[in-house]
Amino acid sequence: MTTKAPEELLADASAWWDTAIIDVHPGEIAIRGYPIEDLIGRARFPDMIWLMLRGELPSAAQADLLEAALVTGVDHGPHAPSIAIARMAVTCGLPVNGAMASAINVLDDIHGGAGQQCMELYREIDAEAGPGADLVQAATRVIERHREAGEKIVPGFGHRFHPVDPRTAPLLDLVAKAEAVGTVSGRHARIGRAVELALEALKKRHIPMNIDGITAVIFCELGFEPELGRGLFILSRAVGILAHAWEQKQRGRRIMGPMPREIPYRYSGPARRAVPPGFGTTRARE
Repeated sequence: MTTKAPEELLADASAWWDTAIIDVHPGEIAIRGYPIEDLIGRARFPDMIWLMLRGELPSAAQADLLEAALVTGVDHGPHAPSIAIARMAVTCGLPVNGAMASAINVLDDIHGGAGQQCMELYREIDAEAGPGADLVQAATRVIERHREAGEKIVPGFGHRFHPVDPRTAPLLDLVAKAEAVGTVSGRHARIGRAVELALEALKKRHIPMNIDGITAVIFCELGFEPELGRGLFILSRAVGILAHAWEQKQRGRRIMGPMPREIPYRYSGPARRAVPPGFGTTRARE
């Protein structure tokens, strides 16, 4: 039985969910100390993402680079599993929020996790190289260690659909411009290019950086933690998920599976066979 005074219990309850993010009282809302009425009309959505996650407002150049990375990841078509799930969920009767939740739940290590994994790879190469070392050699050593551990795929490089990802070059150009004016160091952009060169030497063919590789460059350059990189990708892809769920809802079709019923799936089990004589007769009598 507690012996605390009511005032102490109230203080404990107030401190149960301690947060430095938001301060809310009747008629007052402040984000990281900034009154919401002062942010409205002045802060863009990327500014708010930065403020919420990092605690301070970004520079215009930082927000521009973050926004560019978020823009490129919003959608990749209905063949992307998360988008397909959102559309199928709507045809099964789920509202938009349910469809979005179903889709976001599959953005895990395999579908949606490559950006975070690539950020972790860049950090490992950065630590391996140290200051002044050859980044290609460091990247080669790190990649070979991962291959020896049984990891066959280097996250952020190559694409099952695009021979060359059309989103990579424009973002690399923006990183180069940001480096030129001192917004970012360019260190992780150089690491990304070093991975390309190391992979080309190891695989004997060019394996270009994809959207996960370049957004990993940007998020690392901007100082985000790898796990936040995955969260930022989910924020971006949620826009496409919402758009596809809403489009499908307007079409009013019901119970759409992954393929039209005219296209059969492939059955790979045993041929048709008879149930053994006498099977189940004892249980039937019981």
